[in-house]
Amino acid sequence: MMTTSTTAPLKGLVFNIQKFSINDGPGIRTVVFFKGCPLRCKWCANPESQSGIQESMYDEQTAKETIVGDYMTVEDVMKVVMQDKDFYDESGGGVTFSGGEVLFQAPFAIELAKAIKAAGIHLACETTGYTTPKLFKEFMQYMDFMYYDCKQWDRNRHRAGTGADNGVILKNLETAVQAHKTMMVRIPVIPGFNYTLEDADHFGQLFVKLGVPEVELLPFHQFGLKKYQDLGRDYALKDVKQLQADDLVDYAHAIEQHGIRVRINGW
Repeated sequence: MMTTSTTAPLKGLVFNIQKFSINDGPGIRTVVFFKGCPLRCKWCANPESQSGIQESMYDEQTAKETIVGDYMTVEDVMKVVMQDKDFYDESGGGVTFSGGEVLFQAPFAIELAKAIKAAGIHLACETTGYTTPKLFKEFMQYMDFMYYDCKQWDRNRHRAGTGADNGVILKNLETAVQAHKTMMVRIPVIPGFNYTLEDADHFGQLFVKLGVPEVELLPFHQFGLKKYQDLGRDYALKDVKQLQADDLVDYAHAIEQHGIRVRINGW
């Protein structure tokens, strides 16, 4: 007797698909935001991305409630992505995976990556690198460009600020560097967490050890403040002053002393 498969297609939880982005990799891009993250960074600007399940946000100003997150198949996402393929081709753009943490949903992300590459589209990601080395290696092979966050050089302080130590993050970063992946390592510079010249010096030492030639500094901002209010959550850094690009000049110089090229986001 002939049988047919009843296996349901793999689905991922996506909380936004942003089209015509010009700040998340080369050219014009579509950014797919994956919901769910294993870290709990106290400064997170997208707190609605942290939970791996759907949740509601309530805007008191408009009295509107929004459900965050849609379960989508690879085919669902590809239908949206392919709408702008002509723009990718003309501008040298493509698709960027963001989050949350894309590797929180690694099986779905890998299947979607395969489909995007099969369609001949440039693929980038923004990642913390927090996943098993095996999954990271498999995922990495589909990436044409990677933004890789490095939040702390010290394991214990990383755990205090994010809820997890940075052991596997640094291991996966080293793997990416050794594989000669095209990437940009980024440091979100956060007052009270990693914003001292001592931190900058230690970052410089770390990057020399790992073979990272260039980094980008991301000044702390308060863009996510209202989202905490809409989620009914307290924001631990709500009273911390934003940093401007020129606040990081000395910080950048301290890293550059180790032979690392530094760019400051916003300059």
